[in-house]
Amino acid sequence: MFVNLFRALKRRDVPVTFNEWMLLQQALSENLMESSFTRFYYLARSILIKTEAHFDKYDQAFLECFGDIDSDADLIRRIEENLQKLPPLELTEEEKRMVEALNLEELRERFRDRLLNQDDEPHVGGNKQVGVRGRSPFGAWGYNPAGVRIGQGVSRHRRAVQVAEERTFKNYRDDVMLDTRAFKTVLSYIRQVVREGPKDLLDVEGTIDATCRNAGELEFIWERARKKRIKLMLLMDAGGTMEPHMELVSRLFSAAKDIVKDLQFYFFHNCVYQEMYTDIHQMEAVPTRKVLDEAGRNYKVILVGDAYMAPSELLSPNGAIDYWYRNDRPGIEWLTDIRKRFRKAIWLNPEPRSWWSSVPSTQIIRRVFPMYELTLEGMRAGTRALVKQ
Repeated sequence: MFVNLFRALKRRDVPVTFNEWMLLQQALSENLMESSFTRFYYLARSILIKTEAHFDKYDQAFLECFGDIDSDADLIRRIEENLQKLPPLELTEEEKRMVEALNLEELRERFRDRLLNQDDEPHVGGNKQVGVRGRSPFGAWGYNPAGVRIGQGVSRHRRAVQVAEERTFKNYRDDVMLDTRAFKTVLSYIRQVVREGPKDLLDVEGTIDATCRNAGELEFIWERARKKRIKLMLLMDAGGTMEPHMELVSRLFSAAKDIVKDLQFYFFHNCVYQEMYTDIHQMEAVPTRKVLDEAGRNYKVILVGDAYMAPSELLSPNGAIDYWYRNDRPGIEWLTDIRKRFRKAIWLNPEPRSWWSSVPSTQIIRRVFPMYELTLEGMRAGTRALVKQ
């Protein structure tokens, strides 16, 4: 049943499995949707979709399968012309329960039959013809648990197709930029489990082992509690071609400050040289060598920038774009030092991946750091790489 929905989800790379599909069939066989198309929309989504990131793709698949009913455009136009705009029909709850609810196939067949056989006279009220203020499943300003709205302009009862049509979750797609909440979620993936604090947690397995080794005399073994912690260094490109991405990087910075207690952050312009900045606006600098020497090797490092600059800024001494700034070493050497010091390091690029191959400086930096798009899917891949490195 509804196998076209399963196929539509697969075409959109939604990871729905056969077991989940069979679970949906079981739910339908037990009438958990209660003959409601809207309930079916939410029931199927709750069973088949595992993450909010796929809600928009689900809505698209749902619209593809259930959003269109084949009909003659001219007949629809003539029907709409005869629909009178009258006050909506209001029924009591008991009257609503008496109205027949159709399944999808019955609805399609009856709608096609009405279009082909109904006369063009206006119909007000009634339970069968396309009209207004009736209990028919076709028309406007009436009531039916399952129906096709024509010419009404707005949804009064939020039927499933209209809910999917709104695409409320389109901002949760994998290929769009992130908000602060999404940044926090993804950054939490790189938390490390460490033991710290006083030894006040009983090690049950260790206690049993020690007691057995001690000829049955009870011996308690205590250990420190396990806590999740992130040690993160965030290096951010600021100014110039990064201006269009300032708001996005600000969200990442805000999320990192909120979720990461052990956070070091610095700014640079285009490339890292012998200095980085704690406040690039006020030009408050700190020696890059000092940062590298004093920070522990277990820091995870995320560099954020569009990697867009003249090749000389990367490859030449005194190649910095600021005329008055003198960098004795090429920027690429400093980037290489960062990668050698912190093996768990990635580069996040706010520009689309399709542009990277056409930018020489981006290609050079990609040889030093694994590079990912600054999107939801890109950050997920990047954080997975940080954990696995």
